[in-house]
Amino acid sequence: MKNSMVGLIIWIAVSMAAGLIGSRFLPGEWYASLAKPSWNPPDSVFGPVWSTLYVLMGVAAWLVWRKVGFTGAPWALGLFLVQLVLNALWSFLFFGAQQPGLAFAEIIVLWLVILATTIGFWRVSVPAGVLLLPYLCWVGFAAVLNHQLWRLNS
Repeated sequence: MKNSMVGLIIWIAVSMAAGLIGSRFLPGEWYASLAKPSWNPPDSVFGPVWSTLYVLMGVAAWLVWRKVGFTGAPWALGLFLVQLVLNALWSFLFFGAQQPGLAFAEIIVLWLVILATTIGFWRVSVPAGVLLLPYLCWVGFAAVLNHQLWRLNS
């Protein structure tokens, strides 16, 4: 049980690390100056939503790891790690490089990798797959928002 709890903490920490890296690229004045659609959430929503999603992602990965380990789900857990890298990269592309068009292309790839990860997790542990559904939905919403911001500010 102790090792299982340590594993849970590690998986959550790994997930949160992607958020920490991504948070190095803050919206700032450039983002504040963009024309935004009326349905753009207030800035105060993003922090709590992302924090919750990173915890859910970590728990989902832990459920898969705990059930079958890396050797039992190398593809699913590998995709999980890839999507974490893509997650952090989006923040750099959108906020850091201020390239919403490139960020939009990247977030489509991110969404597809999250979908593949969700399917892979679901096959190992239905609860793990379910825990990724809010993340998949949020990134889908973020992709639509990213596209609108790109379109409105081209």
